[in-house]
Amino acid sequence: GNLEWLDKNKTSFLIMWRRPEEWGKLIYQWVSKNGLSNSVFTLYELASGDDTENEEFHGLDEAMLLRALQALQQEHKAEIITLDDGRGVKFF
Repeated sequence: GNLEWLDKNKTSFLIMWRRPEEWGKLIYQWVSKNGLSNSVFTLYELASGDDTENEEFHGLDEAMLLRALQALQQEHKAEIITLDDGRGVKFF
């Protein structure tokens, strides 16, 4: 469940500490716990900001962070948005 093949020939793969859906759940729990629904964050703020310093997702690779946020978007808990200086996310 935590291994994902990166190519069709199965010559390279990614081993994940947690699946994107699990990371998304942790992020959304943090948002809910801190009353941050209807807030907008940059990807940098989530992965590297002072507010998330003590959270498990702090320092998460941007590609995995995006996948976690996409999982939340599919659940209608967040929306990935384009900002002037990159990408962000709004939580519901």
